[in-house]
Amino acid sequence: MTLLTVTGLTKSYAGADGELPVLAGIDLDIHEGEIVALLGKSGSGKSTLLRCLAGLIPPSSGTITYRGRPFKGANPGTTMVFQTFALLPWLTVQQNVEVGLETRGLPAAARREAALTAIDLIGLDGFESAYPKELSGGMRQRVGFARALVVEPDILLMDEPFSALDVLTAENLRGELLELWDSGTFPTKAIVVVTHNIEEAVLMADRVIVLGGRPYGSIRAAYDIPLTRPRDRDVPEFSKLIDTIYRTMTGRADTPHPPHGLRQPAKRTPANTPLPAASVDGLSGLAEILQRHDGHLDFAELTDELSLEVDDLLPLTDALELLGFAAVKGSQITLTDQGLAYSAADVQTSKQIFATAAIEVPLVHFITTSLRNSVDGSLRAGFFRDVLAHHYTSEQVTQQLDAATGWGRYAELYTYDTRHEEYHLDTVPS
Repeated sequence: MTLLTVTGLTKSYAGADGELPVLAGIDLDIHEGEIVALLGKSGSGKSTLLRCLAGLIPPSSGTITYRGRPFKGANPGTTMVFQTFALLPWLTVQQNVEVGLETRGLPAAARREAALTAIDLIGLDGFESAYPKELSGGMRQRVGFARALVVEPDILLMDEPFSALDVLTAENLRGELLELWDSGTFPTKAIVVVTHNIEEAVLMADRVIVLGGRPYGSIRAAYDIPLTRPRDRDVPEFSKLIDTIYRTMTGRADTPHPPHGLRQPAKRTPANTPLPAASVDGLSGLAEILQRHDGHLDFAELTDELSLEVDDLLPLTDALELLGFAAVKGSQITLTDQGLAYSAADVQTSKQIFATAAIEVPLVHFITTSLRNSVDGSLRAGFFRDVLAHHYTSEQVTQQLDAATGWGRYAELYTYDTRHEEYHLDTVPS
């Protein structure tokens, strides 16, 4: 049975230059009995799509139906587990789990019985009276799962539910969740999980949907995962799927034409060109490694050499590409002439090359230009936060400004006074 149907979904936000697309042309079905992973790097729109499925935000156009019927507001067949746990700190574990039931008007006795059942199911017996501050990260996320499952939704939506946990805790919780799903005692009919981790997607999902985000989020590819669970990472089929999906994520396929009525942005802006979460040291280190390999490497060779996951490298490669220091084609990353010069230069010369490139990056350019046009070469951080808040979540705004602060400081374009939360031109023009 098809539980959710998405047809021609687009999501755009208003900007100074017109509509800024986040998602475009999304067609997707979620069926009973399957786990679907929405996979993509930052900026691909996967979390926005998940929130559209939940009815937390409306699409700009297109339709979403639950069991064949459109809905307004929250989707009645879904609940969501968030990355940041989102627990109410003044409530106990049991009270947190009962919140959703209370809003549905269930009597106290029925709420208590259902909550204790969910708490037992998710392995939290004995912690009913504990408060969130008394729990580890893994235990807090278990409460999030119990709170979502207690209402027995048709579809459980999960937004990177393991990314805030340490590796061992995430592995344990993911394994227990899959055991429950495979046991037939899981009180939902389908799961949709957002992740940026390829291995996690292949471990969990029956179907992996890969989203690309340039210049708008669209479905780049879909893969059926025919492996039986529990899945063995060491079998050739698992590795082949990882490699296939990873090449799709890292490749730069030709951008499809925008759906009818959705125009492509005329120019790059801070809204449609987000800064990757990459420090100057990180991107510089990657450039130096590539330089030592004659300026180019295959992603598989690079991840093997550094013993890293491709997810760890994507922000760094995106940063090099955004600065014009590298070009990515298929699974190959190659330094440009400018990138070769940057990676081989001494510190002062590399700073000059970096400054020339960074000033062309929309957010860095916006901060620098705004400071040059201010009365005294300084502006409060709140000004930039307010502008970015029209296009990003509060967490994303912080990430964007953190990256821009580091890049601008290294380029000696501006400084940042943490105590007063103010940006200043590095050299105030006379």
